[in-house]
Amino acid sequence: MFSLGLLLLGCSQLAFAKVVKYDWSIDWVNRNPDGAFPRPVIGINGEWPCPQIDVDLGDHLIVTIYNNLGNESTGLHWHGLNQYGHATMDGSAGTAQCPVPPNSSFTYSFPINQTGSYWYHSHTQGQYPDGLRGPLIVHDPNFPYHFDEEMTMTFSDWYHEEMPTLLNYYQSTADVNNNSIQSGQAPIPVAGLINDSQNNTIKVLPGKTYLIHMIDMANFPGVAVYFDGHPFTAVGVDGTTVEKYYLGSEILRLAPAQRWDILITTKNDTSKNFVIFATLDVNMLFPPHGIPTIEGWNGNTTAWLVYDEEKPLPPQLTFYEFEFFDEVNNLIPYDRMPLLEPVDRRIEMTLNNATFDGITRFTINNITYLPQKVPSLYTALSVGNYSTDPVVYGVNSNPFVLKYGEIIEIVVNNQHENLHPMHLHGHQYQVLQRGYPDTGGIWDGVYDKNVSATPVRRDTVMLNKNSSSVWRFRADNPGVWLFHCHIEYHITSGLVATIVEAPDYLGNLTIPKDHIAACKHYGMSYEGNAGANTRNPLDVSLQVTAANASAFSPNYGATFPPPIGAGSSTSKKRSLRGPAIKDRLVRLGN
Repeated sequence: MFSLGLLLLGCSQLAFAKVVKYDWSIDWVNRNPDGAFPRPVIGINGEWPCPQIDVDLGDHLIVTIYNNLGNESTGLHWHGLNQYGHATMDGSAGTAQCPVPPNSSFTYSFPINQTGSYWYHSHTQGQYPDGLRGPLIVHDPNFPYHFDEEMTMTFSDWYHEEMPTLLNYYQSTADVNNNSIQSGQAPIPVAGLINDSQNNTIKVLPGKTYLIHMIDMANFPGVAVYFDGHPFTAVGVDGTTVEKYYLGSEILRLAPAQRWDILITTKNDTSKNFVIFATLDVNMLFPPHGIPTIEGWNGNTTAWLVYDEEKPLPPQLTFYEFEFFDEVNNLIPYDRMPLLEPVDRRIEMTLNNATFDGITRFTINNITYLPQKVPSLYTALSVGNYSTDPVVYGVNSNPFVLKYGEIIEIVVNNQHENLHPMHLHGHQYQVLQRGYPDTGGIWDGVYDKNVSATPVRRDTVMLNKNSSSVWRFRADNPGVWLFHCHIEYHITSGLVATIVEAPDYLGNLTIPKDHIAACKHYGMSYEGNAGANTRNPLDVSLQVTAANASAFSPNYGATFPPPIGAGSSTSKKRSLRGPAIKDRLVRLGN
């Protein structure tokens, strides 16, 4: 259900702004997006793909969700929207809220003060690859470039099993399907999707300029995209409008969670139709492990720009190698925001892995992330003057406490063979540099000679294997924000840190009553330190750590009720909604 209202603002630029309301039932539906296997997916109001949200700058968005899944908790994160002054609306379960259990409702309410391409998705225990994801486009009344029409294209990977099952395979010591696959090897997708389906036809008119919002909603691999016969111009990335950059016929790479806004002008000639080619990035699947591509595996998917429906659709294209455009060294923000300096604090985050109880997990600075007994934001709001002490958040939340107004430099060192799309909530950060693959997993402290005076800003950057990247942002958004890899397998296996930003500036921020009700229904504390101690904030003896987290397996994702004493004989095993999957599960990569 959707409704509109009007809100009178005191700003002359936006005299009237809409209140945009949605009432959404989160429920199971059956779909077959790759045409090969019908299965349950998570939809909204009985429909899937999930609806696109369109709002204008200055609007106020209110979304009330009702969890009708029955067997899973849920929630929504508004990816890329920084939630200035509204940190309780970020939607990250275990950090900014409790998971929303079945038969509960939960309302998100916040102003829209950014423009560009965003998306919403579940941020609850690896859930969104099962379908709970959709575009969110914020229209700019003063967009600087001409276009005639606009459209949205989403890209994603697809699986024939539900995520709770896949996560259990991934974070398990069990021998799955007698493949003798070690823990920590991630299941690969069975297909790629464009607009949550395959073989799409996209009707276009001749001689028109289209603004295309491209959104990668994938779980694991990135995607490479090519528009046959249609050169294009980049005008935005991750909600940052950029100066026009003509890319011609480049192959564009999108990492999971990234967005690109591009302009394409169609031909005046309608005598033929054209291919849109997309392929899942095999660099994130097979080569890192020296494993050849599986025979018969096909990560390609095709759509068509259709000028004339009576004309034939051209055949799919074949590429044997890719060369990707480097946005870090080429794009300039339209506002030309200068490089932030001087740096007040540098934080180095080194990505690695380790084994816990036979389970391979990721680490940042040798710590694997584990959700605590209280969402970290709620801890910040309930421990008073202790909110600036990282101890209260628990060692395995991997907390970094920032002072208000500091210019922060983040150095991310990737010591893996894997590529990692690293995302920061609450900010679009300046990307100073990104190392090429295999240039050393530890930054040497020397800035590149070509660091821009006006660096491009993103909220998600693909980190190359065995390399590093350097970012900057100003700590001016009080709240608790996750920093994590946007591969869902990697989030659930600990590749996460917690940015506690100016907690002493949270002021009068309060937890809405329905958010507290969700905690009570779920059975999770909403006040106190990491161990839910409300009397002595520095006594974190009951925090969740790698030593006392009863076990790391089984992991059944967002299953509700969650397993009790995971790994013990009292664990509650998930009852799957979908039919049994008999296909051989292939697991490769990290």
